[in-house]
Amino acid sequence: MSEAVAETVAARFSELYGAEPHGVWAAPGRVNLIGEHTDYNDGFVMPFALPHTAVAAVSRREDGVLRLHSADVEGGVAELRLDDLSPESDKNWTAYPAGVVWALREAGHAVTGADIHLSSTVPSGAGLSSSAALEVVVALALNDLFSLGLRGWQLARLCQRAENVYVGAPVGIMDQTASACCEAGHALFLDTRDLSQKQIPFDLAAEGMRLLVVDTQVKHSHSEGEYGKRRAGCEKGAALLGVNALRDVAYDDLDEALSRLGDEEEVRRLVRHIVTENERVERVVSLLESGDDTRAIAPILVEGHASLRDDFRISCPELDLVVDTALASGALGARMTGGGFGGSAIVLAEETDVDAITKAVTEAFAAAGFTAPRVFEAVPSAGARRVR
Repeated sequence: MSEAVAETVAARFSELYGAEPHGVWAAPGRVNLIGEHTDYNDGFVMPFALPHTAVAAVSRREDGVLRLHSADVEGGVAELRLDDLSPESDKNWTAYPAGVVWALREAGHAVTGADIHLSSTVPSGAGLSSSAALEVVVALALNDLFSLGLRGWQLARLCQRAENVYVGAPVGIMDQTASACCEAGHALFLDTRDLSQKQIPFDLAAEGMRLLVVDTQVKHSHSEGEYGKRRAGCEKGAALLGVNALRDVAYDDLDEALSRLGDEEEVRRLVRHIVTENERVERVVSLLESGDDTRAIAPILVEGHASLRDDFRISCPELDLVVDTALASGALGARMTGGGFGGSAIVLAEETDVDAITKAVTEAFAAAGFTAPRVFEAVPSAGARRVR
């Protein structure tokens, strides 16, 4: 993120609130390389941070007032009293930053108010964690301004609680942890059960490859019912199998576990995806850590898409078209990423094939009568940090 962006956000803060901000912070969106819907099943995920960020200019207040403004939303400054914040009372964008303040105070941290101006380049509704970036940037700013001493994983937990309880969206821990903890040039191997982390080198450019994100422009919302249905189905599967979470079903025991689910066909499909997806994450980690040709992960991405499409059933025609067209046009691998029902797909390609693949996908969308997709390169970038 450029110094010019920080200066622009700070200048707008000064216009709004009549004084310089106490600081400016940034937190990125993320793309998930592999490990989809495993996070709320205590499983493994492997996201990396995008160069696209939510940026917040923030000043501390002492009077119990929270003032919020976004450059990306129509309207003026919203003013809230901290003592009035209550879960699911706010159905606007302000629920995300307000929820973070609520979660911090609920956890016993003495946050006494703030003035906040936000601006984000993370595409909204694209499955790239625009909401998590918004939450994490506010949490990090308040952590610094109020000297709370919280570490990245702790901020992520509080941001997840804000979204689960205050906003009312049943998201897992991956998005917030990725935004808070990722490092440039690496993917984050995260065990969502104990939050242990390992930074895995992931430098595609050095091997002559690129990872494209194709935003289908089909919007999705985590707080709508289908995500919750999948989560409830996974919890039902764990209960029927007598385990705490589907993470506890070993890959080698999958066939036996599926046979025990009998005629619960929908639950069987969900269980199969989660167990095989955890195994796919472990395979990708092993391949990347071996230092051999990163191209070997490509077929695993394709396997992951088939599982999300056929077992978890959260793909859509636009996502399938991206994957099928990209593979037919020379891509090494491709899959949908994110919560599903729209959003984005990722495409692993040789650098020399990027233009041809981009052209083919764009033309395929036009031929199908779909809205033109947005295509950009995903470069593993830094996690949340203070920038001014």
